[in-house]
Amino acid sequence: MAHKDRNLNLNDVWIKVSDGIDHIYRIQDMSPTAYMELYTHVYDYCTNTHAQSFQKAPPRTGGNNRQNNVQDGANIVGGELYTKLRNHLKAYLEKICEKGLDLQGEDVLRFYTTNWEHYRFSSKVTNGFCHYLNRHWVRREYDSGRRDVYEVFTMAMEIWQLVFFQPLNRQVTLACLQLIKSERNNEVINTRLISGVIQSYVELGFTENASVSNNSNQITSPTLAIYKDYFEVQFLQDTEQFYRLEAATFLVHNSVTEYLKKVAQRLDEEVHRVQSYLHPSTLAALIKKVEEVLIRDQLEVIYNEAKVLLRDEKHSDLARLYKIVNRVPNATVELKRIAEEHIRQMGTDAIERVSGTAINEPKLYVETILDIHTKFFKLVQEAFNSEQGFTAALDKACGKFINNNAVTAAVGNTTKSPELLARYCDALLRKGSKAVEETDLEEKFNQIMVVFNYVEDKDVFQKFYGKMLAKRLVGQLSASDDYEESMISKLKQACGFEYTSKLQRMFQDIGVSKNLIDQYRTYCEKRKLDDIVDFSVMVLSSNSWPFSAPPNFVLPPELKRTFDSFTNFYTQQHNGRKLTWLHQHSKGDLQTLYTKPKYILHVSTYQMVILLLFNKLPNWTVERMQDETQIKVDLFLQVLCGLLKSKLIICSELNEEELEEDLKETDIKMEYTIQISNEFKSKKIKINLNVPLKSVEQKDIEGLHRTIDEDRKMVIQAAIVRTMKARQTLKHALLMQEVIQQLSSRFKPKIPVIKKCIDILIEKEYLERQTNEKDVLRYLA
Repeated sequence: MAHKDRNLNLNDVWIKVSDGIDHIYRIQDMSPTAYMELYTHVYDYCTNTHAQSFQKAPPRTGGNNRQNNVQDGANIVGGELYTKLRNHLKAYLEKICEKGLDLQGEDVLRFYTTNWEHYRFSSKVTNGFCHYLNRHWVRREYDSGRRDVYEVFTMAMEIWQLVFFQPLNRQVTLACLQLIKSERNNEVINTRLISGVIQSYVELGFTENASVSNNSNQITSPTLAIYKDYFEVQFLQDTEQFYRLEAATFLVHNSVTEYLKKVAQRLDEEVHRVQSYLHPSTLAALIKKVEEVLIRDQLEVIYNEAKVLLRDEKHSDLARLYKIVNRVPNATVELKRIAEEHIRQMGTDAIERVSGTAINEPKLYVETILDIHTKFFKLVQEAFNSEQGFTAALDKACGKFINNNAVTAAVGNTTKSPELLARYCDALLRKGSKAVEETDLEEKFNQIMVVFNYVEDKDVFQKFYGKMLAKRLVGQLSASDDYEESMISKLKQACGFEYTSKLQRMFQDIGVSKNLIDQYRTYCEKRKLDDIVDFSVMVLSSNSWPFSAPPNFVLPPELKRTFDSFTNFYTQQHNGRKLTWLHQHSKGDLQTLYTKPKYILHVSTYQMVILLLFNKLPNWTVERMQDETQIKVDLFLQVLCGLLKSKLIICSELNEEELEEDLKETDIKMEYTIQISNEFKSKKIKINLNVPLKSVEQKDIEGLHRTIDEDRKMVIQAAIVRTMKARQTLKHALLMQEVIQQLSSRFKPKIPVIKKCIDILIEKEYLERQTNEKDVLRYLA
């Protein structure tokens, strides 16, 4: 670049520069040539070695290479020019600012934003032609330690802040807040006015850049201090006041549901407000403030509304309520509690309504539970978006009303639920079940597993299910082996291999028995045993099946030869094994030879033994029949009572009315005479007389409950020993806590029972109490 005169006078330079600045700040077009002339004037002055007021920064020592590399051999000046420029801009702004001191509302906003836009643009242009001054003199002064020197544009912003912003910021901020309030009241406003003010407040914030010495960036960094202190703080206070008043007023005249819609609308509006004309950094604080005032401070009202919406089953309104409440930290905790209590109460009430019938009707009981679960599972999906906490609330509620309800209260323990569930499974899996014909059983099994997972006493279910499975397998009453295995597979998946190991061994025994009976038939053919009764047998492992040996009785000769034959066959194959015949689970067919037509009677073994007596004599006294068969008296009378009711045998001492009414075994006297009925008639050729005896079934159930209690004590003792073996010493309270935790997946052990089991193990010398610390137990190897 060529220069005509390097010996410039500051006044001459300033006259040219100030004319250019005045031209720029009047927002007049400037040609590139004129712009370059201003740049040249500044450049020439800064590099003039004979300036009247020569300034040179004192040299600094240290690691700053920048100051040592600034134009070798040239002396950079510019302080006077910088000062004159600063004073000129200050005087310019002071003259303009006076015109706006008395303005208010939109007038002051127009005045402020218009001048700001002009001033900012002009300052950018001025900063451009002062580039050399910024790059060398300002930089050198800053590096030498001066902190009151900035680049020209930043200096211009500082002057605006002092001269224009300080006198006007109160009325400007107030005017902005009034416009925002008007917009919140559904008035249309000129948002560009607010946007201009916000831009000004943001750009006026700057701070010294601490890392400038290590890079070539500008010597200041932007900061939001002005925006935060002079606008955002007051804006958030006004927001709180506005919405606090609106909430109180709105709830007086509108429903809570309408209020929640209003809250959602307001939150959307505030997000849009920030996106439209506020700084993005305000969004988080603004939304938090609105949430505090409109949601957190109204939570009690909202929670009461949640109870109403749950009662009225308004899922869409609940979904809106949840979405609103979920915005406030920890606010959904109470909502989950409300939902849990509602579900528990609805389940309890539903079971109470059917309890009189459901206590003896497993289908009604289980399907009532499933209806409740299905209903509220849908609620959790639709209203609470299947959120984990609400799913857990559903699970807790179902666990409570399934294990404690009117049915369990009627029998005095929680084991009724697993018992009824097992009986429901039995009804589905038996031959002739309507459920098999009407619905997909796999879906039914999935529903059963839903209830099963909530049942606390899973060991009770295991006992009842095993007992009923055994009866189905022995009686060949299963609808399908595939369905049986599918159900066991689901139980295994839920509780592990050990839980279903006995059930699976039952199926193995059935398979082995089928092969065994084929081998026995071959055995009979080889030995030409053709005078035995046609029969099939199942050989069951005694430790896998829930059966006990019946009292002995006298087998009739018609059956004894067959039984002896099979016993010989089996002992030859399996030396050392003992067969125990389970006559109470046996059955067979008899044919009447004295009637026309000849009937086939399907009877239990006990019924068969009694009826076969009439092959010897036509008349028997009750006492002699019992003596001949040696069946226990109470069981004998129950079986005899059933046969009398069928009218297959008759008793002259009992009149028709007694037979027609509810004949009891106590009505039959030992001296009564029984004879076969030669006049017996039936519409069916095949007659099933093998009906389970209710009293026997009841005794089975009672016996099952007793074995459950005993089994639990053994399981608890095993858990105690297992824990103590691993720990060696442990405090009494911690031991009980660990035992409860270990066994909670199968049943809830009661604390008194655990204490009793600990005492038993101390007596058996598995454990001992520490002599110096009585509450500490020690394992004895």
